[in-house]
Amino acid sequence: MKTVVVTDSTAYLTLEERQRLNVHMIPLSVNIEGTIYDEEIDITASEFYDRVRGAKEFPKTTQPPIGKFVELFETLAKDYDDIVTIHLSSGISGTFQGAVQAGDMVDGVNLYAFDSEVAAYLQGLYVKEAAIKAAEGASGAEVMAHLETLRPTREEYIIVDDLQHLQRGGRLSAAAALIGGLLQVKPVLTFQNKVIVPFEKIRTRKKALRRVEDQLDVAVEKHGALRATVIHGNCEAEATEWMNSLAEKHPTVDFTLSYFGPVIGTHLGEGSIALGWIKKV
Repeated sequence: MKTVVVTDSTAYLTLEERQRLNVHMIPLSVNIEGTIYDEEIDITASEFYDRVRGAKEFPKTTQPPIGKFVELFETLAKDYDDIVTIHLSSGISGTFQGAVQAGDMVDGVNLYAFDSEVAAYLQGLYVKEAAIKAAEGASGAEVMAHLETLRPTREEYIIVDDLQHLQRGGRLSAAAALIGGLLQVKPVLTFQNKVIVPFEKIRTRKKALRRVEDQLDVAVEKHGALRATVIHGNCEAEATEWMNSLAEKHPTVDFTLSYFGPVIGTHLGEGSIALGWIKKV
């Protein structure tokens, strides 16, 4: 059995990572004042933040057309028996369901769809795990079983500078955004039941970062070795410094620095920073 892995652009794997791991990517797109860009192809993360900073309209994001999935799946079906396709949470995008529907239209290959229930590079960690297993000769079913063993160990915490992005994008209720603004808090958010929800409301960014560090301490105590990622919205220097301090404290944790690209960055905003992990097995 030959297995191949597909994901979408919101995993934010680098081109080098995708090529090395034989991962195929379908892009989501962002509309900036009438111009549509496929992220990771037509526009970089830094270009995105530069362009939207002075934009008069709030960017809009769009999931991939089903036809793009069908075309890719049909091509891969010529060389592979199983396709494992891994996507951002179905609670914040229809991308996962679009991939499932496309799989029903393609003959000659078994499609296994995995809802990461998160987004960004934490989704990417699942993709990397799947690709490694596929390269070792695992079937689609075996890859899915491996991913499901990792799911209970996953945690993620997001600190945003401005809740208005989530509110305007429909990913957070207006009431939650209003409360956050009035109290001038730096809310720590997380994914729960596939959607973004408040984890805790904290007054300062420094204290919010410390609270997330506490959660990592607990996870290391529980699981031992982890694969973790620090993700930033155009605040690389701060993210790098934070990651280095975390790595020094936790030698059993493998850290990767990543970023919020155009699609996720539209909803979280510039200055967002996150930490997430899964158990290393």
